Amino acid sequence: MNTGNTKVMNRFDVTSRLIAKLEHEEAVIGGIGNTNFDLWAAGHRPQNFYMLGSMGLAFPIALGVALAQPDRRVFALEGDGSLLMQLGALSTIAALKPKNLTMIVMDNGIYQITGAQPTPAASVADIVAIAIGSGLASSAWAADEEDFERLVDDAMAASEPSLIAVRIDDKPGVGTTRRDPVQIRERFMHGLGVRDPL
Repeated sequence: MNTGNTKVMNRFDVTSRLIAKLEHEEAVIGGIGNTNFDLWAAGHRPQNFYMLGSMGLAFPIALGVALAQPDRRVFALEGDGSLLMQLGALSTIAALKPKNLTMIVMDNGIYQITGAQPTPAASVADIVAIAIGSGLASSAWAADEEDFERLVDDAMAASEPSLIAVRIDDKPGVGTTRRDPVQIRERFMHGLGVRDPL
């Protein structure tokens, strides 16, 4: 894996830095497990969608939201293990070119929530190189926290889909998402202005 001199960061800290930048009801799709646990803890909001049991689908779901609401900035948070299950989504996103979509990959090289088993690609694959090879030219590793924030700022101003990969530690998620699929869906639809509040 060619991550150069990228610093190992903390998922909750990086997620909190992202949430602090959101000022315009941007949608955020949190992948399963620790990724959405940290999203919940970093700043619960109606525009957050917390995935349950749908491993690998954060980017496809975010793509649907980005295409349906092209004037809304959409962020997708996904783990490296989950992304490996849906690599084809990268070329689909590259082909459709949603200018309002930013994908963030939290890469610790393990399937953390199921017992920290190493992912098949942990020592041999470069997620950013895969993304670039899939047609997502605006893809980069975040060197450190400040670089992550700069990449988020760049993505918010971009006119093409962006992918930011972050090397993270193996600390567990902070907090736990309330596991009520109907409530999650209804709150999110209200947050996007497509459903009246419950």
